[in-house]
Amino acid sequence: MLRGLEIRDVLIIDRLELVFQPGLNVLTGETGAGKSILLDSLGFVLGWRGRAELVRAGAAQGEVVAWFDLPPEHPARDVLREAGLPEEDELILRRINTAEGRKTAWINDRRCSGEVLRQVSATLVELHGQHDDRGLLNPRGHRELLDEFAGAAGQLEAVRAAWRTRQEARSALEDARARQEALRAEEDFLRHAAEELERLAPEPGEEAALDARRRLMQTAERVREDIVRAHAAISGDGAEGLVSDALRWLDGAAAGVDGRLDGASEALGRALEALGEAEQQVTDCLDALALDPNELERITERLFALRDLARKHKVQPDELPDKAEEFRDALDLLEAGSGGLAARETDAREAEAAHLAACDALSQTRHAAAMRLDGAVAAELAPLKMERAVFTTCIEATAPGAEGQDNVSFTIAPNPGAPAGPLNRIASGGELSRFLLALKVCLMGEAKGVTMIFDEIDRGVGGATADAVGRRLQRLAEGAQVLVVTHSPQVAALGRHHWRVDKQIAGETTLSRVTALDRAARIDELARMLAGDTVTEEARAAAQALLEG
Repeated sequence: MLRGLEIRDVLIIDRLELVFQPGLNVLTGETGAGKSILLDSLGFVLGWRGRAELVRAGAAQGEVVAWFDLPPEHPARDVLREAGLPEEDELILRRINTAEGRKTAWINDRRCSGEVLRQVSATLVELHGQHDDRGLLNPRGHRELLDEFAGAAGQLEAVRAAWRTRQEARSALEDARARQEALRAEEDFLRHAAEELERLAPEPGEEAALDARRRLMQTAERVREDIVRAHAAISGDGAEGLVSDALRWLDGAAAGVDGRLDGASEALGRALEALGEAEQQVTDCLDALALDPNELERITERLFALRDLARKHKVQPDELPDKAEEFRDALDLLEAGSGGLAARETDAREAEAAHLAACDALSQTRHAAAMRLDGAVAAELAPLKMERAVFTTCIEATAPGAEGQDNVSFTIAPNPGAPAGPLNRIASGGELSRFLLALKVCLMGEAKGVTMIFDEIDRGVGGATADAVGRRLQRLAEGAQVLVVTHSPQVAALGRHHWRVDKQIAGETTLSRVTALDRAARIDELARMLAGDTVTEEARAAAQALLEG
């Protein structure tokens, strides 16, 4: 609900603060007093398109602030969260227009773009009147309005879910077909590559092991001769034999030298043991180097074969086993393709059938709701002196999609036999306003939490018709908030809260003022509206009678 509006330096308003209330709020005043400026100012802070220049002459900038109550489940909170703006129970919108034309907006003291401002304001305020191109006159929103009137939210969500499933099934089928076509185009290559890898049978880590083995074998012949010489030097014919002889000779002489050779004998024993260990290691090495002369050729050929295939498939040699499995899987998919495609096609057909069934059910609900809405609007038009007009909710078939298979538009034929057409093209200004009011009354359930503004919706009517307009505005305001700019005393008398807009001239400056009226002031204002410039006692009595209902 709109709680207040503060305006500074806008057109002929220097400073003005209004505090609005729930229910029906009416604004009255002479033509040119500034009522439209209030709406322009409110539209400006809401981000609506309007006058290009609003700054009061001589001022550096114009500023408008509006604040709203924001219940916990209000849809504006979703927009705020999406935009990363703070959520509070009070929503404050502020917008500035400099004399140079620069516009800046804030939401809860945070800068925001004009687009975000408009998204938020769309959940807060509706403007209804001859220039209502954002609401009931916009045919792009008629289907949504009909669905809300029909209570079809559950069916609509079912259609959307079925559409998503249909799209996913169709996408899966197209992907499978594309994959099959790609595999068929590569079938010869896949079979050749799979057979080539199968023959080679690469194993993880094999390339590194073969490379190490090959390097060892390449160096074997070069070092083997030196190792043989070393083996001869430390074996029985070399150092080991000499040490054994020396140890035997010392053992024979040990008895004659009273133990003086014991240490030498022990050292030679240790040396002999070390020589034995060294000889064993050298022998093992020689055994390892004693290879099949054809093995080096076989290892080299396999190593090069692994590396060639790795380069061919642009992978590392250790990734060849995975590549082989990939080719086998592709061939398996190709061979099983017809069965897989059949399953995908079945899924797609079933998803399409389910979506079309959901669309048909929603269409039936829409057609039934359209008949109810047409009847309800017709009932509302009669008291508005438009009983000869025909309102029709037109539903045309369209390609099934996420929102169903219907285009919806509201049309009217103002007179019998006249062709029906869009609301804003067929009706005159006064007729259009009354059509919009009748339609809004019938659709009032969809506007909870939104402030509704009606700009001179009673134009061109009076007497009982004006009273009927006022009664319907009063019904809309039950449990809600409605702001009405009116020239009709019958409408103004039904307001719960009443403001008068007038102009004051001080010197060469003209300023617009807004005054909240008590009961006595309301009688005076209603009498002026009834009688004109000269207010008579009869006009006052009529005004009092209007207030008393």
